[in-house]
Amino acid sequence: MLTGVDITSYGADLESALRLGRVIKRILKEVPELARLRLSSIDSIEVDDDLLDAFANERRLMPHLHLSLQSGDDLILKRMKRRHTRADAVAFTDKVRNLRPDVVFGADIIAGFPTESEEMFVRSLALVDECGLTQLHVFPFSPRPGTPAARMPQLDREVVKERARRLREKGEAALRAHLESQVGAHRLVLTERGGIGRTEQFTAVRLPAPLVPGAILDLTMVGHDGRQLLAA
Repeated sequence: MLTGVDITSYGADLESALRLGRVIKRILKEVPELARLRLSSIDSIEVDDDLLDAFANERRLMPHLHLSLQSGDDLILKRMKRRHTRADAVAFTDKVRNLRPDVVFGADIIAGFPTESEEMFVRSLALVDECGLTQLHVFPFSPRPGTPAARMPQLDREVVKERARRLREKGEAALRAHLESQVGAHRLVLTERGGIGRTEQFTAVRLPAPLVPGAILDLTMVGHDGRQLLAA
């Protein structure tokens, strides 16, 4: 897995044109024995054409992206100083899904950012469906001293907690729908410790028995428990 802080901005401070997409292509070319390459959280507004091309044509680049979305409302995104809009997020997920139909998206979303109205929050809930998200990391806003957000009008803490709960429920429903869609399918599962594995889409799988970590097995998904797939 390639990981780091804001990895999609890689190369912006270099004199060469070496951006993340070219790095990924070079890794996959020069390490042919690498069976899988996965990306950590990315900023979709920075994704370059080489990275999109790699997603479309390189099967060893896993069809899973975790997006730093944070909100589904444009005014809240502006106050967060994010560089993308709601429309940008929807357009990006549509584009990648057209290039790689088996892709699965996760996202970070903050609930209860200062000045967020109920209408603004509902736009974040709706974004889960509009972007086809299946794995949510939900964060209730918590002010950090000295930051601009800490000086903005704060929401009542119970409102923040309640919105975070609603977002988590939305994410759990989206995950269940994804798990249901996988039952009966054959998936290549990378085994991990503790009797768990991961599909190409990073979906957790409960293995039929503890196995040595690092193997890639063709397994049939026979069910799920609401959080992970069950393999036979």
